[in-house]
Amino acid sequence: MKCAVTPHAQIGLAPLLLLLFSTTALVAQEKTSTLKVVGVHDGDSITCLTDDKRQLKVRLDAIDAPELGQPFGQASKKALSDMVFGKMVTVIEKKKDRWGRTVAHVLVEGKDTNLMMLEQGMAWHYTKYSSNTRLQRAEDEARVARKGLWADRDPVPPWDWRKTERERRK
Repeated sequence: MKCAVTPHAQIGLAPLLLLLFSTTALVAQEKTSTLKVVGVHDGDSITCLTDDKRQLKVRLDAIDAPELGQPFGQASKKALSDMVFGKMVTVIEKKKDRWGRTVAHVLVEGKDTNLMMLEQGMAWHYTKYSSNTRLQRAEDEARVARKGLWADRDPVPPWDWRKTERERRK
């Protein structure tokens, strides 16, 4: 029996292999650490202590919490603090941001902190940097249920609030 390979199959295999190898490389690049949370700055930024007693600034990946000076900013910080402060967390590093912070998913007791902040209505899914449908669904459900910041009549996304604040200071 003769097996024929169509030109489309030949062309499609190379991109598929490239995708497979690049995805594997991305997963391999993620660094996972278990660290103690020693500070909560706001609803999406924490400080952890490494084994060698260095502080590691961590920005929660794929979410953006209200700034401390905007409505729900303090509530968002408290929600994150209640989840992680003083606890051991698993930090799954994605990258470094332009300020040198580690951008990561943070797990506490095996639960996804980034996801929980969205479920509680304490942050926006940061779609500029993430297309994760699970996170988007969590935000959508919190909106419908009017949880947290979604109880506000007209919640202002933090990126818009920051832009307005920068323009106001000029």
